[in-house]
Amino acid sequence: MTGQTLQQLLDEKGDIVEFLRNQQTGPNVYPGVPGEYSNWRDEQRAWAETAVLFNQSFHMVDLLVTGPDAFEMLSYLAPNSFKGFKPNRAKQFAPVTPEGYVIGDVILFYLEEETFELVGRAPTIEWVEYWAQTGKWNVTVERDERTAARPADQQGYRRNYRFQLQGPNAMKTLEKAMGQTPPDLKFFHMAPVMIDGVEVRALRHGMAGQPGYELFGPWKDYDKVRTALLAAGEEFGIRPSGGRTYSSNTLESGWIPSPLPALYTGEGSKGFREWAGAKCYEGMTSLGGSFVSDNIEDYYLNPWELGYGIMVKFDHDFIGREALEKMVDQPKRKKVTLALDNEDVMRVQSSMLTKGAPRAKYMDYPSAVYAMHPYDMVLDADGKMAGISTWIGYTQNEGRFLSLAMVDESIAEPGTEVTLVWGEPDGGTRKPTVEPHEQTQIKAVVASVPYSEVARDNYADGWRTKAKA
Repeated sequence: MTGQTLQQLLDEKGDIVEFLRNQQTGPNVYPGVPGEYSNWRDEQRAWAETAVLFNQSFHMVDLLVTGPDAFEMLSYLAPNSFKGFKPNRAKQFAPVTPEGYVIGDVILFYLEEETFELVGRAPTIEWVEYWAQTGKWNVTVERDERTAARPADQQGYRRNYRFQLQGPNAMKTLEKAMGQTPPDLKFFHMAPVMIDGVEVRALRHGMAGQPGYELFGPWKDYDKVRTALLAAGEEFGIRPSGGRTYSSNTLESGWIPSPLPALYTGEGSKGFREWAGAKCYEGMTSLGGSFVSDNIEDYYLNPWELGYGIMVKFDHDFIGREALEKMVDQPKRKKVTLALDNEDVMRVQSSMLTKGAPRAKYMDYPSAVYAMHPYDMVLDADGKMAGISTWIGYTQNEGRFLSLAMVDESIAEPGTEVTLVWGEPDGGTRKPTVEPHEQTQIKAVVASVPYSEVARDNYADGWRTKAKA
């Protein structure tokens, strides 16, 4: 790459945490679709009660990887095993640095022999591009940039459209759109299907226990396939999802979309920093939240914290293997859902209905995320930091604000009462998404991932009962 490198930018800024916390970048945007087609409440209800059509055609980066060494290279970059991985299958792809910390995760599609496609956020894509250009493998990569990062005259098209059909009536919708019974695919298996006379690739997928498919194909078929799916699902209560709704779907499924790419330090990734331009994802992203450390490495996460430990297989050589082998038996934080106390949430929100009085950080609906990478402190019963919350928002289906967090084993048991520290210290940072506010605390109950009713059940014998006593 030409111009200033990421390493030069970081050397110039010095304090990496300070730099990222005051970046002018807000939360991840979802271009190409309206914020709401109807209203986000009904759109949320659709994935739990009827069917929803997510449009993923615009906000993710696609990287096509081809060549005789593509399989070998991707296996070397992935902690998960490639044994038995064949065309027409897919897998989650979450590479780590040589020090064992997660860079990000995407979905890896094995389209055909020597042809793969990675779809997701940019950090993992850039890591693969770096190795493709500097490594020993005979591969070619072709990047299809997300809409928000494309020139204005190129924002009306992509290489592929990409839809996700989810909900109890997803199968009925797909069957009507196809005019026949959909193929009985295993999870993360693919097959071609026909919709309104065009071939569509269907990936068996799911969200929060609901059945569904990811459907994709060449851009020229975008309108035809989308129109056919919505028409087929009309009698089954389908709703298209807007950008506001899409950003909140992870709260119920439990996927954490925002680990900070662990590429800012470490000798093992120095080559990447010297290769990447200053305007790469790592140079443009932002940190937010109540957790503040002067060491950027305190924001790095390992696979087990994100729930990816089950994917780590030491049956092959890969970047970071030695580091992960050392981590296996070490204490680890566990991924959980936090159900925020309704009364505390109402207190935070009611502070907006004052004039001249201190206000808490605004909690937006349905997603309350205000930086690319939110990191909020979670405190134990003694007021000590025992975890990090990384995604927060409201779900109509559960009637409360939820947070996805990683906490120490000592407080990971469902029903444990904890505290979320909400808002940034010292009145906030210079990010445009942060208004002057006062930091506050919100009580919460630990629940499982995906979210279960344990939090609601425990409230009955929790703070409210104690308060009455």
